[in-house]
Amino acid sequence: MTVNERPRFDAPARTIREVDYGFFGPDSPTWKVWTAPTAIIGFQRAVTLEHFDPALTAAVADVGGIYSDPRGRLDHTFAYFLIAAVGDSRTCIEASEHLMQVHAKANGIEPISGKRYSANNPDSQLWIHVTGWHSVLKCYEMYGPGKLTPEEERQYWADCVTAAELQTCKPADVPTSRAEVREYFAMMRPKLCTSERAREGMHYLLFTPRAKGVKLWIGSRIVAPAAIASLPKWMRETGGFDQPGILDKAYPRAVRLVTAMLASDRFKVRVAHGVLGPMTGRLLREHIAAGVPANPVTVTPQQARALYGRSAGAHAEGRGA
Repeated sequence: MTVNERPRFDAPARTIREVDYGFFGPDSPTWKVWTAPTAIIGFQRAVTLEHFDPALTAAVADVGGIYSDPRGRLDHTFAYFLIAAVGDSRTCIEASEHLMQVHAKANGIEPISGKRYSANNPDSQLWIHVTGWHSVLKCYEMYGPGKLTPEEERQYWADCVTAAELQTCKPADVPTSRAEVREYFAMMRPKLCTSERAREGMHYLLFTPRAKGVKLWIGSRIVAPAAIASLPKWMRETGGFDQPGILDKAYPRAVRLVTAMLASDRFKVRVAHGVLGPMTGRLLREHIAAGVPANPVTVTPQQARALYGRSAGAHAEGRGA
């Protein structure tokens, strides 16, 4: 998903988790990592890295959503990731199918290569997916409780593969471990580039102008040094947003102290609402407040599509007719 697409997940008059536990469940590392305060830092990191893909830069620049409504776009983009991580299977499938429809309309010409781009392109979707899941885990480890156990880490990357089924990613291409993530980044590095439009997007997301709202202006500047400190030097230099080493040294300890203070559910919701927006805040609040769903099990994306996908609805209508 690109930060320009604004799926309207708030349409259904129901909460984030009613029918089941979704794809991962309450004991999963995915629930723990994606609902931690550090996920906000990881998210800013990920949407910045998105611009290293020239096709995604073209989509962002052509649509222009982050410039007209940055808070709304970021709010709805993170909401999609959160739904995929902790939502019930019905909500996940509805969000996924809506996103596919939106992406189907987002296409054009990438000016550097002159080739056509599509937001549903599997390679671009894989870059978004891997950078998102990797960034959120990286910041959880760096600024939050620390590393997952070996068993949790194996499960986290298995969950990452499962979540990729909601997008157009090719399952065989999705990394299944930290080592494979490193191999993926090494493989992608020669294909990545920056341009005037890419740097503009990166800097806009890291340091959003005050004219777009005081909360986002302040929030982006507080989070940005932490996001930048988590990145390798070559990415920072290529993107043109490197920072003094003193910030790299000072920020991790300070951020760990702050995130420890924000560990309570009440503060997590307030920060999510204040920094990202009302939809993320509402979904996180619903996740925290959710009780046992109607069917307290986890399911696979394939099972969920059979129950709640558009094709399932069409088949049901046909049988009814």
